[in-house]
Amino acid sequence: MLKDMKAHSHLKPGQKGTRRLVEQFGERLLCVRYRYDEIRQVRIKTAEIIVDERPCNPNMRHRDRDIVAVMVPFTKIALRDKLKAAGGRWNPEEKIWRVQFGAIRNDAELVERILNE
Repeated sequence: MLKDMKAHSHLKPGQKGTRRLVEQFGERLLCVRYRYDEIRQVRIKTAEIIVDERPCNPNMRHRDRDIVAVMVPFTKIALRDKLKAAGGRWNPEEKIWRVQFGAIRNDAELVERILNE
């Protein structure tokens, strides 16, 4: 139902049209959208809120098939050999290694060298 409707307004908390929701949800409110259902000819107000917050492992932001960039200094021969064995490819222009995350995810030393792109 909602996916078929077009969102015409995307408002941040504090903007006109969000006051009551800010009072109700406070800091948990992320955004408010106004959608229009052309079939039923109604306007729908939706709110995106934070319902749960937990600590997580930031290194798990990659999927196994994602290609990640890994920075390894030229002098770290053992790490370079690990990357080669995992199917990594050296990119001489960027001076970084490219490898599938799933191939190195259990090696903490390589995972901590992944560049944020």
